[in-house]
Amino acid sequence: MLRVENLNAWYDRSHVLQGISLEVKKGEIVTLMGRNGAGKTTTLRSLMGLLPKKEGKAFIDGVSFLNLASHERYHLGLAYVPEDRRIVPGLTVKENLELGVIAQKSRGDMGVMVDEIAETFPRLKERLQQDGASLSGGEQQMLAIARALIAKPKVILLDEPSEGIMPVLVDEMFELFAKLKDDGITILLVEQNVQQALKISDRAYILDQGEIVFEDTAQNLLSNDEIQQKYCAV
Repeated sequence: MLRVENLNAWYDRSHVLQGISLEVKKGEIVTLMGRNGAGKTTTLRSLMGLLPKKEGKAFIDGVSFLNLASHERYHLGLAYVPEDRRIVPGLTVKENLELGVIAQKSRGDMGVMVDEIAETFPRLKERLQQDGASLSGGEQQMLAIARALIAKPKVILLDEPSEGIMPVLVDEMFELFAKLKDDGITILLVEQNVQQALKISDRAYILDQGEIVFEDTAQNLLSNDEIQQKYCAV
């Protein structure tokens, strides 16, 4: 569903990504692991078209997109949930959700779409008329994910979804990801909570200094303490 070949990316003159290649098959959760500064977020931002300078190839469902604008990638079925969530203050939960479909070229009944996604997120269903910015950190993260999912993307890019969230909500969130996987949603996940991420993932790649240095099934990496300690320990 998502294939990346020899992706390079820069921040100004800093060459951050140095030829990474990866793939995410339909219905998989694949985790990008590595220490802070390894290039994980840069990978997602590059795929979403948020960096001005990049080279390589990337395909979603066989369609090349690396030279397309961000909104064109969205129309191809690529969704992005950034680490800072980007909940719009002054808009209700319902209105924030509507932003996820308002730019679609063709869409169904917006009210029906909001109702459907709210069923997947019971906490949000109870708060549809509440200001989105007034939600707790965990609830805002749920809203950001729901806003990305409402348009039914082919691939969702998730950047550090458990960052700054209470443990009880982290557990709930990873249960949600496992359910989304069962429903056939394809996810490329960046996550510092290595154990939780690997438990729900199919495969994982490890980034170090802008390069992929290791890849394996999530099950194998979960039991490989040596690799985790070498590349992921703080």
